[in-house]
Formats: sequence, structure tokens, C-alpha cells
Amino acid sequence: MSQTEPKKTWWTAEEIASANLPDMATTKRRVNSAADRLSWRSDITRARKRRAAGGGWEYHWSLFPLAARRKLLAEADDPVANVLDRGAAWDAFDRLTDTAKDVARNRLAALQQLQALERTGIGRDLAACEIARLRGVSARTIWNWLAMIEGIAPEDRLAYLAPRHRTTPRDVKRAECHPEFWSMLVSAYLRPAMPTFKACWRAASSWAKANGHAVLTERTARRKLDAEVPRVTQVFAREGVEGLERCFPPQIRDKSGLHALQAVNADCHKIDVFVEWPDGTVNRPQIVAFQDIYSGKILSWRVDHSPNKVAVMAAFGEMIETWGIPKMCLFDNGREFANKWMTGGAKTRFRFKVNEDDPLGVLPMLGINIHWARPGHGQAKPIERAFRDLASDIAKDPRFDGAYVGNSPMAKPADYGSRTVPVDAFLRVLDEGIAEHNARLGRLSETANGRSFDETFAESYRVAPIRKATDEQRRLWLMGQEVRRLHRSHGRLKLHENMYHADWMAEYAGREVVARFDAEDLFSGVWLYAKGGEYLGHAPCQEKVGFFDLVEAKTHHRRTAQIKRAEKKLLEATRQMRPAEVGQRLDETHAAKAQPAPLDAKVVAPDFKQKSTVAGRFQLPDPVPTPNEELEARRAAAIVAFEAKPAAAKQEEQPRDRFRRAVEIEERAERSERIGRAEAEWLRIYQSGAEYRAHKAAMKDFGRDVLG
Repeated sequence: MSQTEPKKTWWTAEEIASANLPDMATTKRRVNSAADRLSWRSDITRARKRRAAGGGWEYHWSLFPLAARRKLLAEADDPVANVLDRGAAWDAFDRLTDTAKDVARNRLAALQQLQALERTGIGRDLAACEIARLRGVSARTIWNWLAMIEGIAPEDRLAYLAPRHRTTPRDVKRAECHPEFWSMLVSAYLRPAMPTFKACWRAASSWAKANGHAVLTERTARRKLDAEVPRVTQVFAREGVEGLERCFPPQIRDKSGLHALQAVNADCHKIDVFVEWPDGTVNRPQIVAFQDIYSGKILSWRVDHSPNKVAVMAAFGEMIETWGIPKMCLFDNGREFANKWMTGGAKTRFRFKVNEDDPLGVLPMLGINIHWARPGHGQAKPIERAFRDLASDIAKDPRFDGAYVGNSPMAKPADYGSRTVPVDAFLRVLDEGIAEHNARLGRLSETANGRSFDETFAESYRVAPIRKATDEQRRLWLMGQEVRRLHRSHGRLKLHENMYHADWMAEYAGREVVARFDAEDLFSGVWLYAKGGEYLGHAPCQEKVGFFDLVEAKTHHRRTAQIKRAEKKLLEATRQMRPAEVGQRLDETHAAKAQPAPLDAKVVAPDFKQKSTVAGRFQLPDPVPTPNEELEARRAAAIVAFEAKPAAAKQEEQPRDRFRRAVEIEERAERSERIGRAEAEWLRIYQSGAEYRAHKAAMKDFGRDVLG
């Protein structure tokens, strides 16, 4: 459908600015300035005063520049050309201020009143005039609002009635500067040194002015930087990864899905108090604590000079002995927690070298899943929050007055170092502080809900499935573990300068075993396990006796005699035939066998090269060797050749070749094949050298690939 005029013919200055027409101003002030300059209001046929509230002027579209009129006519030919998409209209409405949204709501209310009047039988023109009078606007304004929602569903009309000038992008001219000035300013400011923007602007401005380049004022440059460089990028450039992480909220983890003792976490913390130990050492003690993640209760703890695996194992054992076995443990990768006593066999320990033959640690053997927290990230372990309050309260206890050292070198109290606290007094106050920490009411975590940690833990513990430890499992956490090789003759074990032995250990002489021991009582003996985890037995500690101690000598002799008698009886029960009987049966077997007949040659080769020594006579040939003599001659020649071979190959044979030759001889021996005397002697000497042992160890680790 074509028409000679656009749908909208009269325009206010505000509507002209919001329409963004070609060759026309985009602000109300500039439109009014152009109307004054072009004397639009002197044309009484094409300019009129607005009758609505607020007054103002309206201008006919024929006063607009040619480009603007052409655009209005083009839109009139396509009535839907200027209609916003439904989604775009609501998106633009959401970005408006509350004031602009109220304008749209008032317009919609006016049109709804118009429709209500129309339903009473009043014509639209009369209804529009009546609503315009009630609203204090012109009838033409009402018709303009009706045009804005023509063809729009009732539920979407609010978005289309919003003032359009609020969403029209403004064509703002910005100050210009030289590109090199801007690059220099941005590069100088976005540095980890974090200089002030003013200092960077002064430096870039002085360089630009010296070279005759245009610059921006400081405030303009700052606005340009904030508009072009996102805040997160600025923080990352100046504060690094830590600053970038602060731009995003921490992860919120829900503990309500757990139950008591399902998951625990542990950490170490240095208490800011000078403590005197029984040996006279004065330092700040370290506490190792295990905390239940569900309730926040501290379950067990130990104190020592420094974080170590013995303290960790002792605290872990107390937790299991008192409460039970957790399903999951959360650690960081500190050496005291990632030690092989605790986590040996875990493939993702991130500490120490992971070997295939590592003995299993306590946690894998108890079926506890290990989770590793991010190092240096306190938010990953809930116990860090507990230490922040607990350690501070305990360190500042009145009974430690004068021994408190402050939590940093810059926070030393005035009485720094004036007193030390005996370790027994420190432990007593620490026990009281942890008990008070667990029993304090008013905890606001999502599981406590105003209760104490003790009450929260007890309620869940009564109904939770708790695994209790057996007597065999108790041996695991009360001890450290070391891999040692038993003596190859009698099987005695040497560990930490102590000797351990039991009679049964002779059966495992020369084997590697895992020795588990109580690190706090080495004289209680050791519990030995195979490297695969099978329990072997207990070995008591052997105490040294006096050189001329007759009582101990008789006791040892008596015990040895008892062992000999027992072994003799066991041997007689096992060996049911005497050696003489075995030999007699072998003689009978060999005698019954028929002796093989000697081999006779079937073909005799004559010797035609004999020369005579006496006229008419020939020299008699050498006697032909019998088959047995010929076999012995070939064997002797082979042995001589083999014995001579190493001497000739010394310059050519490489270490791998020698080891390959040794393996071949060993394999022939295992197959019960004959080995020459020279081969056996050479192998015995070669096996005693370091070269053989090194290649043998490599072959154990990598298989027969080392043979080449």
C-alpha cells in the first residue's frame, strides 16, 4: 500500500530527536536550536503549539530535510519496517529507568480507558478526545499512542509504549588522541607494579607533548580506559592470578548432604606462643588436628615441635580409635600428610616419587578415599576457618600472658619474649580451648543451625553408618612403616639401631618386608607384613646382654636346643625315607637298565696319502679313535676354544653383551643343561661385580628389553 504522506505527520522536538532521522539532530536541545535557526515557528501552516500538558511546539514533517522526508516516505510504504521485534522491544524496556517505565504504564492505562469507553458505544474519535482531556494531553497524542501499538498483542503493548528516545543510541563525539600516546598510557598502567593512573598519565603526556602529539585530559583518559578495558582485565594485569580470582565469588559447597564422620579434613597450624619443652627447647609448637567436615567438630589433635608424619599418624589413630573410620579424607599435599605411611600406593599423591613396589599406606588399606586440596588455598579446607579463631583465642589466653608473640613480625606485643609456658601447662589450656570450641552454642553453619559442633556431630553420629576398627586394623595407624630386607641367613631385622627377631622369621630370610612399628615405643616390637599387605607376624625387640652374662647365655642355649629338637622332629616327620634308602633304589633302577651296545662305524674311509719310509713298505696309519674317544676330543677342543674366546673378545665385547651371555648361561642352568667349567667360573666371577648387579636391577624393572 502506498500513500502520499507518512503515518506520522506532526512531530515534537523530543520525537524528532528520538527518531534518529538523517541530517537531523538527535537531542531535544539541538532540535530546538535548529528550529530557531531555520525559523520553523514562523510558518503558521506547518508549526503549531502543542495543546497537551507541558506545552511546546509540533512541526510538520514537510519542514524536515530531504533525506529525513525520504526516509519517512520509505517507512510509510512498508508499515512494519519500523516495528521492533517482540523480544527486542521487551529487552529495550528492561533497560529503561523506572521513570521511563512509568510513562509507558500511564500510556497503557490511558489506552485501556479508551477501549473501555469504546465498549460503551462511544466512537473512537470522541473517546480519544475525552481521554485526552482527562489525561491533560492532546487528542493527537492519544492517536500517536494508538499508532504505536497497532498490530501488537495486548500482552506486549507495554513494551511498545515506552519512550523510544531512551533506547536510541546516542551519537556522542569523543575527544581524540594520538594512538602512541594511548598505547603508552595503557601499557604503563596495566603492569604488576600497580602504578597510579595519574603518574602513568603524566609520563605519557610528557612524551606525547615533546613529540607534538595530541593528548587527553586525565579524567577523559580515565573514562576512556574504563570504557575500553574491562575491569576484570585491569585487575588481572595489575594484580595477577590472585586478583583475578577475587573478581569471582568463591565456590559455595553444601555440607548438608554429608553425615558425621563421612568426611574429615586435617591441617597443621603454628600456635603463636613460646613453649618450653622438657629438653629445654623453646619454640612455637605445631598442632595437627582432624576435623569432621559435616559438623565442624575437631575430633583429635597432636602437638609437636614441627609438622611430621608421626604426629599426623598419632592424631589419625586417636580419631579412629575414638570415633571410627571415615570414608573420605581431605588433605593438602604437605609432606606430613602425603607421606608413604599414610598414603602409600595412592596414584595422585603429588608428593614424593610414586614407585610400583611402594607398600600400601594406612588410608588405602582401610579403604579411605583421599582427596587433595589445592595447595595454598585456605578456602579448600574448612579447618582453616577453625584455626583462625581457635588458635587466636588460645594464644591470647590470660594464662599465656607474656608468652604471646603475635601473628606476624609486625604485630609483636610490647611484652614480646618476656615469658615462656611449660609444655604441660600449654597442653592443658589447649585441651580446654578445643573443648570450648566444640561445645560453643550459636554456630550458624548450614548444619549447626544455632547449635554447637558437639550437638551437631552427636545427632548425626547416632544414626550414621559408622565403621569401627578391628584389632588387626589398629596395628596400621598406631605404627609407622619401613621397607627392610631380612638377614639372608637367620632373618633378623635391623631397624633404627634396634634388632628384632622371632623364630618364624628364618622362613623369610633375605626377603623384603614392611615393618610396622609404634614410633613412640620402638621397644614394643615390630609387626611384619609382606609387601602385598599380608600380615606375617610379630617380632620382639632383642635387647643386648652382658658379655659374661651366664644366665642369659644359658637361656639362649636352652632356647636354641629346643628349636633344634623341634626342627629335628619336624624333619623326621617330613623326610619319610632315609638317604640310604633313596640311594639303594637308584642303584636298583640303574642296574635294571640294559647297557647300550658300542657303536660300530658302517663306512670306513681309506687314507691314500700315506708315504713310505722303507722301500716296498708303507707306514702304518695312526690308530682310529673309538667313538667315545672322538666325542671326548671334540668336547675338550670346544672347552679350550671357549676358554680362549673371552680373552680374544675383551676388546670387542660390551657390557650389555657380557650381561646377555651371563643370562644365557643362567637360563641354560635353569633348564638343567650342561654348563662348561670355564663358563661356570666366568659366571661366578661376573655375578660378583657391580656391572652384573646394575644390569640385573634394570632387567627387574624393565624386563628383557635391556638385553637389546
